[in-house]
Amino acid sequence: MSRQRSNYENTLWRKFERWVNGEDNSSMEASEKHEEKIQRISKEQQQDVVDFEATAEDVNELISKEKKRKIEALYRKYENWPQTKGIKIFTGLYRAMAVILCACIIALLLITVSYLPEFGNANNPANNEVPERYIENGIEETGAVNFVAGMILDYRAFDTLGESHVLFIAACCVLILLRADKKKEDKKKEQKKNITCVVADGNDRIYEPKNDKILQKIAFILVPPIIIYGIYVVLNGHLSPGGGFSGGAIIGAGLILYTNAFGFKKTSEFFTYKTFSTVTVCSLLFYAGAKSYSFYTGANHLESHIPKGIPGNILSSGLILPLNIAVGLIVACTMYGFYSLFRKGGM
Repeated sequence: MSRQRSNYENTLWRKFERWVNGEDNSSMEASEKHEEKIQRISKEQQQDVVDFEATAEDVNELISKEKKRKIEALYRKYENWPQTKGIKIFTGLYRAMAVILCACIIALLLITVSYLPEFGNANNPANNEVPERYIENGIEETGAVNFVAGMILDYRAFDTLGESHVLFIAACCVLILLRADKKKEDKKKEQKKNITCVVADGNDRIYEPKNDKILQKIAFILVPPIIIYGIYVVLNGHLSPGGGFSGGAIIGAGLILYTNAFGFKKTSEFFTYKTFSTVTVCSLLFYAGAKSYSFYTGANHLESHIPKGIPGNILSSGLILPLNIAVGLIVACTMYGFYSLFRKGGM
């Protein structure tokens, strides 16, 4: 069966056929035109709907882009705020608070000074029975010719014990924070053994000062007198100005000078971490034990049975001499320990 053509109704044969059958061609044409018009209108409506949908999508897209642009601009504004306006505001507030704080401290100090007693007044609180007892009975009660040493290591020995513990705790904190890991250091040394051995034996040793011949000669001459003088200051602290703190600082300076000249390897032959920990702990334990005994006997009004000796002799002043030695050892070890830890992370 043949397929009917799409324009069959408009062909001459179809028109002739309709004329033979008495069909009205004009009405048919009008209906066809009407259908075409309806189809055209429906297509236009469909196109309008499509155009409307496309326009709505464009509008929504424009709105979303505008929102996104505003959000990005707001984000950039507040993202850069700490580096632009934020730092200026913080700097201004910091300076203002610093000025206010300094002004308050200065005002407080001035007010405090205004209430201080007049200089040289016999009725001042400083001129009371405490310094009078130190001056009049100090030699008899402590055996120390140096009133300052007798006051620090006898009358106020508890404070000095706290100060010694502060030094020890500070050294422990520095040791915890700065001490290098030996395993990692050993691995690094093994990896760079061929290079570092030459450098260590040459000009610049690892963690060590340079081989300065002038410095080494000067240190060779000066270090023994410095350490001997420090020992003298410690041992003579109850007889003349000096004592454990100043003598220990001198000994520590001598050790640091020796290390700067000859290096840590040379110093470690006689001063190691074990030496540091043993000397420090033993000195603190002796100080705490000796003064605990003195506190106990003094609080209970008991005889301590510790001879004070003859004032002015080297072996006098009871426990002040050994306490001076303990404090001097703690200070010397702490000074060298700080230097060693900050320099190379160990001893």
